[in-house]
Amino acid sequence: MSLYEKVVNKEEKIAVIGLGYVGMPIAVAFAKKVNVIGFDLNTQKIEQYNNGIDPTNEVGNEAIRQTTVEFTADATKLQEAKFHIVAVPTPVNADKTPDLSPVEGVSVTIGRNLTKGSIVVYESTVYPGVTEDICIPILEKESGLKCGVDFKVGYSPERINPGDKVHRLENITKIVSGMDKESLEEISKVYELVVEVGVHRASSIKVAEAAKVVENSQRDINIAFMNELAMVFDRMGIDTKDVIEAMNTKWNALKFYPGLVGGHCIGVDPYYFVYEAERLGYHSQIILSGRKINDGMGKFVADAIIKKLILANKVVRQSKVAILGITFKENCPDIRNSKVVDIIKELNEYGVEPIVVDPQAESNDAYNEYGVELVDLNEVRNVDCLVFAVGHDEFKSLNWGQIDEMFVDCDNSEKVIVDVKSILDRVEMDKKGYSYWRL
Repeated sequence: MSLYEKVVNKEEKIAVIGLGYVGMPIAVAFAKKVNVIGFDLNTQKIEQYNNGIDPTNEVGNEAIRQTTVEFTADATKLQEAKFHIVAVPTPVNADKTPDLSPVEGVSVTIGRNLTKGSIVVYESTVYPGVTEDICIPILEKESGLKCGVDFKVGYSPERINPGDKVHRLENITKIVSGMDKESLEEISKVYELVVEVGVHRASSIKVAEAAKVVENSQRDINIAFMNELAMVFDRMGIDTKDVIEAMNTKWNALKFYPGLVGGHCIGVDPYYFVYEAERLGYHSQIILSGRKINDGMGKFVADAIIKKLILANKVVRQSKVAILGITFKENCPDIRNSKVVDIIKELNEYGVEPIVVDPQAESNDAYNEYGVELVDLNEVRNVDCLVFAVGHDEFKSLNWGQIDEMFVDCDNSEKVIVDVKSILDRVEMDKKGYSYWRL
């Protein structure tokens, strides 16, 4: 009997290691079909899950309460599983080189609890070669087992989009790969249990690893192009959104928009690709240029804020600025690699200490990660400048009266609004006479 059949018959278990925005939804999805162990080193997170709380908002509290996933921080429980799915983060260091310590650490943990006949599938984003050249040797060393004989390995890059309620695990084609034909087939069948639209069988692990970093690098480059256009159009006095709307009337327009590029994927993955390319003697021409542009957008927005304050006859150091949103994207509590923080830091350089509002983010996360104390939206009063940094629904639903009462009592021409996400109506802004700027 194959491992897939044993899993389906609930004779063997699946273990999902790393229960964040990616791992937790995977664990919950598989638990509807088979027996699942959900492992994470973060005991506080495990406690929340066991209490029916979903801090990620990916599946919701009700789904967590109803799931049969066995949430645990006890690594020895991994010995009860035969199919392991690794979904730990892969960030970058301060010098933009890959930080593989999470994936190396989890490989040690799995290796120490690996049993014969197991399959280990990595979902964490890495550059081509990491799974076979770095992870497998660790698994072998810690387990004393031989890869290809005692256990098999595969790679299936995560494609979950945090906060996206349309494109979910079930309806996004899953790339899968295995070290040989047998493991590829087993891994494919297991994922087909939960991925309704099916899987794409990659020809090798390296191909699957490359596909992941390339698909995010492609998006990064396209957004960088739009960001560069936005900076040029700003100098020309042309509204970027108007240009994009006109351009998008053509059937083959790509419909990308300028913005802050943060998060755990698009703002990170290109550096993994560049790192390996440079190690092999090739210096990136396009990808690094795109990264430089996107990493500089926080400063560009901050400079725009300062200019608008000056033009509105404000004393910059005495100005009260409120920033709406700190997460890396709308309607999502994820603050990892948020580029809004770059705006805050740049404003600090001018002596401005902005107040920050985000109803989606966890206050403790914002403070622990960035030293930012979040305030309630209702507390925003007497400001000189409002910065719509993230397009949360809570901000999109604000009416003109609510927006106006946040400002200090003065002429509308002295009320500065910076709209990073272009969520407000420019025509209305002009009619009301606000000092308005959008990316």
